[in-house]
Amino acid sequence: MTVINTQDYILGNGPVKLASLPTRVNLFSDKKSAKNHIKDNAKAISDLSHRLYGEANRSLIVLLQGMDTSGKDGTTAALFGRTPPLNVNVASFKSPSKEELAHDYLWRVHKVCPQKGQITVFNRSHYEDVLVVKVRKFAPAEAVEKRYAQINDFERLLTENGTTVLKFMLNISPETQAERLKDRLVNPDKRWKFNPNDLEDRKLWPDFMEAYETMLNRTSTDHAPWHVIPSDSRSTRGAIIGSILRETLEKMDPRYPDPGYRPDDFEII
Repeated sequence: MTVINTQDYILGNGPVKLASLPTRVNLFSDKKSAKNHIKDNAKAISDLSHRLYGEANRSLIVLLQGMDTSGKDGTTAALFGRTPPLNVNVASFKSPSKEELAHDYLWRVHKVCPQKGQITVFNRSHYEDVLVVKVRKFAPAEAVEKRYAQINDFERLLTENGTTVLKFMLNISPETQAERLKDRLVNPDKRWKFNPNDLEDRKLWPDFMEAYETMLNRTSTDHAPWHVIPSDSRSTRGAIIGSILRETLEKMDPRYPDPGYRPDDFEII
């Protein structure tokens, strides 16, 4: 099986230029090999997730952030498709509701963070507030500027209280996005996912890339570093993220608790 060096995709503390990071890498001889890699990781993730649930002492956030069609839904389905839904939840962050707007921007995020023993996948996240909010000027520039440090502090709070935060930026090219948007329109089974507003965001691609680059440079920390994942290939994207997720859970090494009971303590009828 292909060995993926997960350290190749994690950002260090130095400045990063998003344009220098690939949207495609060749790791597998064919798509079948990549899919087999995903399946193997998904089986291991299922077992480790169940152990985390049984231990009920720590939690995990898997944060997926990327442009439209970058593969947030597909990644979730591929990696957690074999995991029983005991402790895996998905939080999707769309335009804030009236109630959410009446609170600080992190309120809606904090309330869906996982409890001990749980895994929550963030399909988009609080980073929308330094991406689309910044590009579309939905908040004053000075307010957005404060959010980088606030987000770092928020994630530090989570990690210091037992939540591991895994952050993935799904890096796709504009050419691949164009193909996927067209596919959504052509395919009747996918047409419901098409949003005309995606085309408006596409016109602002350079602005979004600049916002993403600032986000990566300002919020990749020791306690919650960013991983930038080449995402033009769905199968390779899934294989890389699956390897990182599996490795993270293995390092967490969750253990089932020992309740102290033994077979001899009870009369089995």
